[in-house]
Amino acid sequence: MKEIQVNEYWLKLYKQVEASVEDFAVLFEFWKAGDATEEETKSAYDKAIAEIEDAEFKSTLNQPEDEMPGVVQINSGAGGTESQDWAEMLMRMYRMYGEKQGWKVTELDLQEGEGAGIKSATLQFDGNFAYGFLKAESGVHRLVRISPFDSNARRHTSFASVFVYPLIDDSIEIDINPAELEWEFYRSGGKGGQNVNKVETAVRLKHLSSGIIVECQQSRTQGENREMAMKMLKSRLYEEELKRRQEAKNAANANKKKIEWGSQIRSYVFHPYKMIKDHRTDYEVGNVGPVMDGELDGFIKAYLMMEKEEE
Repeated sequence: MKEIQVNEYWLKLYKQVEASVEDFAVLFEFWKAGDATEEETKSAYDKAIAEIEDAEFKSTLNQPEDEMPGVVQINSGAGGTESQDWAEMLMRMYRMYGEKQGWKVTELDLQEGEGAGIKSATLQFDGNFAYGFLKAESGVHRLVRISPFDSNARRHTSFASVFVYPLIDDSIEIDINPAELEWEFYRSGGKGGQNVNKVETAVRLKHLSSGIIVECQQSRTQGENREMAMKMLKSRLYEEELKRRQEAKNAANANKKKIEWGSQIRSYVFHPYKMIKDHRTDYEVGNVGPVMDGELDGFIKAYLMMEKEEE
C-alpha cells in the first residue's frame, strides 16, 4: 500500500505537468492563428514552466528514506529564556509548515522552558516525502532581534539547533543489543489529565555505545511510549549510518562542498533590518513574517537543488 501511494504521488505529478504543457501547446497554436490573446498564452506558458520546475525540484527526493515520515528535534541553545523563546518560535514555524503541506503533525515530546519558551521539542510529520523536505532544516538556526525580555530593549543573539531524521518502518532492520539500553521513566509534563503528571508514563531511553538519548511522552501509557522510543532510537541509528555514508562520499570527492552536520545554516535577523538568509545556498528573503508562519518552500527548494547539482 505504501509503494502504491508513492507511485500514485509521482503519477499525479506527471499528469499535472503533462496537462499544463498540453494546455500551453494548444493555446500557442490558437495564438498563432489569432484566436487567443498574448496574455492568456503567456499565462499558460508560465504555468507550464512552474509545473516543470516543481517536478524537477521534487525529483531530487530520490533516496529511499526521503519518502519516510520525518522527526524534527528542536533544542534551545545557551542563553536561557531568550533561546527557549526562539526554540518555541521555530517549533511553531515547523508546525505551520507541516500543516500547509497537509501533513499530520504529532508532538512526541516537549520540555517547557523556565518562564517562557521550550527547552526542547520533538515533532513527528507524517505525509508524502516529509523527511525528504525537512532534512534541509538540520543545523543551527540563529536569531538576532530586540529582546522582548530585556527592559533596556537591547539587541540579543539566540541560537537553537534543529535535528531531522527519518522515522523508519519495519522494512529496515536495525539490530540493537538490549544490554546497551538504559531506560528511565518519569512523569509527563504539560497540562494535567488522566495519568499525566500522576504516574511515570514518560520514557527516556539512552543507547550506551552511541550516546544517543530519545524521550517520548506522547502516549498516556508507558508501554506505548517505550515502543515509540525504541522506534525513534532505531531511526536515529539509521540516520547516523546515513551521515557516515555522506561523510565518506564527501571525503572521496574533494571538489564537493562538505556538509557540516550541526553547523549554523540560517540567520534570522529582525533588527536592525529584516532578513532571513541561508548560509549554505545564499537564498534570502526580506519579508520575515511569512517565513515564520511556515513559508519555507523557497529555502528548502534552494537546498535540495544545490544538493542535486553537487551530486
